[in-house]
Amino acid sequence: MLATDNTSMGKIITTLTVTNRADQNVAARGFMPPDQIRSVTLNNVLVDTGATTLCLPASIIAQLGLELLKEVDVETANGISKARIFQDAKIYLVGREGTFECLELPGGMNPLLGVIPLEALGIELDLKNQRLVTLPISPTQTYLTIL
Repeated sequence: MLATDNTSMGKIITTLTVTNRADQNVAARGFMPPDQIRSVTLNNVLVDTGATTLCLPASIIAQLGLELLKEVDVETANGISKARIFQDAKIYLVGREGTFECLELPGGMNPLLGVIPLEALGIELDLKNQRLVTLPISPTQTYLTIL
């Protein structure tokens, strides 16, 4: 879903699915039924070039059952503060998927998708048309490089 009103010019809003990758591993080993893998589809996620990574509210992180990785200092509009980083958040976005760390947002904030997952998945922003564009990945042309 893309924003279309003039007040959001240059903003890209998308839908993405986030799944607990650790649950997928447990299910793959036969210790959990696949239908118990925790997953959520999020609408109206702001693609934010000012954010580094995937950022989710605490309620979504709890719903997914993501495991705490570490506490870090983060820079916000209000200065430096502490934040928690969670692991094994697998995202599905415009036909691409990858597993990333997730920063916990303060209460009441909406999910944000930062630049690291976008770059890793080969997804660029087309701000003029307010959409996400996948970079090529084929036998003849690919965004992945090893030089």
